[in-house]
Amino acid sequence: MSDVITASSEVPRRIDAIDRKILRVLQEDASLSVAEIGERVGLSSTPCWKRVQRMENEGIITGKVALVDQNKIGLGLSVFVSVESDDHSDAWLKKFAAAVSAMPEVIEFYRMAGDVDYVLRVVVADMRSYDLFYKKLIGAVALKNVTSRFAMEKIKSVTALPVPAFEAA
Repeated sequence: MSDVITASSEVPRRIDAIDRKILRVLQEDASLSVAEIGERVGLSSTPCWKRVQRMENEGIITGKVALVDQNKIGLGLSVFVSVESDDHSDAWLKKFAAAVSAMPEVIEFYRMAGDVDYVLRVVVADMRSYDLFYKKLIGAVALKNVTSRFAMEKIKSVTALPVPAFEAA
């Protein structure tokens, strides 16, 4: 199932201190030129470019995007949706994952351990838009329970991962 995030069984290649610096710089501003990145991490352009290319090819760097303020484009409501299911079969999950992955309002989708089975992060314009999304969600597959939690205020939101300074043992 390619649309579902799974834990990788593949052992990642070790990344060194320079790779980590490059990752920190790119997470801060991916629009920088290779020369600017290299300058910030102490490399010339060619070795820096080769490292970035290698990390892209190995899937360490998965993409480069523009970050958009959801409120400024009319998506002012963030909803965290907890989903419980009575069916835990692979076939059900494939159908559910395909349905949810096709919904553009869902910007994050996780299978959970604990008291809920799945958590979705949904962004929509308003309550009416959420109601339309909710009806589409519950109509997609059989669900045991759906609980919606509406965010009142965003206090912290970052996209940069905290790249450790050293390789974890």
